[in-house]
Amino acid sequence: MATLSHCRWLMTCAIVFPVLLARTNCIDIYHEWVVSLDSTIKPVSSPQPVITINGMFPGPLINATTNDFVHVNVFNNLDEPFLITWNGIQQRLNSWQDGVSGTNCPILPGTNWTYVFQTKDQIGTFTYFPSINFQKVAGGFGPIRVNNRVVISVPFGKPEAEFDLLIGDWFNVDYRVIRSSTQRKFPVFGAVPDVMLMNGNGPYGHPDSKTHESFTVTKGKTYRFRISNVGSFFSFNFRIQNHQMVLVETEGSYTNQVVLESLDVHVGQSYSVLVTADQDESDYYMVATPKLLNASDGSPLVAKGLLHYANSANTVSGPLPSGPDPYDIDFSVGQAKSIRWNLTTGAARPNPQGTFNITNITLSQTFILHGSITEIDGLPRFAVNNVSYLAPNTPLKLADEFVNGSGVYQLDAFPTQAINDAAAYGASVASGIHKGWLEIVLKNDLGMVDSWHLDGFGFYVVGFGEGDWTPESRASYNLFDPVVRSTVQVYPKRWTAVYVFLDNPGMWNLRSQHLKNWYLGQELYIRVNDGDPNPAKENPPPENVLLCGILEKSNAPISSPVAQPSP
Repeated sequence: MATLSHCRWLMTCAIVFPVLLARTNCIDIYHEWVVSLDSTIKPVSSPQPVITINGMFPGPLINATTNDFVHVNVFNNLDEPFLITWNGIQQRLNSWQDGVSGTNCPILPGTNWTYVFQTKDQIGTFTYFPSINFQKVAGGFGPIRVNNRVVISVPFGKPEAEFDLLIGDWFNVDYRVIRSSTQRKFPVFGAVPDVMLMNGNGPYGHPDSKTHESFTVTKGKTYRFRISNVGSFFSFNFRIQNHQMVLVETEGSYTNQVVLESLDVHVGQSYSVLVTADQDESDYYMVATPKLLNASDGSPLVAKGLLHYANSANTVSGPLPSGPDPYDIDFSVGQAKSIRWNLTTGAARPNPQGTFNITNITLSQTFILHGSITEIDGLPRFAVNNVSYLAPNTPLKLADEFVNGSGVYQLDAFPTQAINDAAAYGASVASGIHKGWLEIVLKNDLGMVDSWHLDGFGFYVVGFGEGDWTPESRASYNLFDPVVRSTVQVYPKRWTAVYVFLDNPGMWNLRSQHLKNWYLGQELYIRVNDGDPNPAKENPPPENVLLCGILEKSNAPISSPVAQPSP
C-alpha cells in the first residue's frame, strides 16, 4: 500500500500528455483522448463515420508494465453517450473502472471523464473498445500491452521489435444504420460484415482498399506479433506465407511454446507469436480468413497484409498461404486443446505459473449457461438461459453501493443452472461466492462459434465437449495445465467449461464478445461481495464517480432496445 500511495501522491506532477512518471515499483501513465467521428478515413472507400481517438484509427497504444497506474482522460466529442472497456485488464478490487453499462454511467456528449486503473499483477496482450450503443462496430478500439517488470524473467529472448496486429471484420455502412436494423429479424440473424481489416486497413490488392498493412523485418531477426480479433462477428485463421509462428502468450498467460502454421483467433481474443525472418529477402502475404465461411482469395473478407523484408526488391508473389478448411471444427478444437499453460515460467510474479495448481480444488458453485436466439414481444433478442439482459438506467454497481440494488435489480433472480420456460427481459445478477471456485459451463445453442468473456478475472479453460454437458463430463477436463485467459470460444452445438477463483470483489460482466449478441442481451453480471468495508478488500467509489439513473434527476440512459439513441 505504501507504493500505491506514493504513486498516487505524484499524480499531480503531470502536465503533458501522455506522461510517464517513474517510481520505485510503478509508473503513472497519463493519456488524454479525444473521441470523435471522422468520415474521411474510409477504410474501404465507403463514406461512413469512423470513431477515432486523437484522430487515430485504430486508437493509440497503451504501453504499460505490471503494476503501473494508467490514467485516461476521455473527451466525448460524439453526439451520444460513450464508454470504453479494457478487455482483459482485471481491475483488481476496482470494478468502478471497468467501463461497462453495469459499472459506469456513460460519458455524455461534450463532457470528459478520467479512468484510473492499475495493471496489478498482470502481463500480456489486451485491447480496449467501446462498450455501449453498438459503437465498437465503428472503431474506437486499440491495443494494450502490459510488459514484464525487468526483474522477471521472460521465457523467450528479447525480440527485435514488437508489432500490434488488430484484425477484425468491418461493415462498410454507418454503424447507426446497422444499430437501427437490429430491430428487424433478418438483418440481426443474417447480416454478414463486408470486409476484414488489418490495423484499420483494407486487404492488400483489393480495389476498394485505400491502404494496406505492412511490417518491415530484417532477415535473421525474430519479432513478436501481438494479434487480436477486434471484430464483431467472425473468428479467423491467421497465417504468414512461408513462415512459422511460435505461440508464447495469450491474454496474460505464457503458454507452452507451440510451433504453428496457422492460428485460430476468436472474437475478443489476443495472442502473442514469435516470427523469425528466416526466408529469402522478399515480401510475403499475411492472411486472415474467416471461419465457417467459404471466402475466395479475392474476397474482401480475406484480410491481406505484407511481411516486408528490409532489403527486398521483390513484390509478393504466388498463391495465398493455405489454411485449414474453415468448416473443420475438429481442427480448431484440437488446436484449442493444445494451447496450455507454461507451468515452469513466471508471469507477473517470479513464482512459476504452475504454482497455482487446480487439480485438488473444491468447487463452490456451478453455472450452466446457454447462449441462444429468441424473440421477446416480437423483437429479436439474444439470451442466456432464456433471460435477455436489459441494461437499467442506473449501473448495477452504483445501485449496489448506494441503494443496495433496490429498484434496479433483484439479486439471484437469474437462473444459473436452468433455462426459463419463456424468454423475458431481466437485469441478470448472480452471486459469486467470494474466494470460492466457480465452474462455468458455456453451452452454445447457436449455429456459429461464440466467444465469452469475463471481466475481473482470468479463468482456467478446463474442457471442450460435444452435445450436452453432464457432471460426468468433468472426467474429460484438463486439470493439469489448462491455460488461463479471459475470453474463450464455444463451438456450435457444443460446450466449453472454465474454472475461476473469485478472489476479486466487484460487479463483473460475463458476456458474449459477438457484438450483436452482447448488444441484444447475451450477458449477465456476477456479483462477488466481500462484506468487509476495508478499502484494501475493495476500492470505494472514485472521487469523480458519475451518477445517473435513480441517483440523479438528469438521467443518462444507456442503450437498450426500448430506448435507442437516434440513428
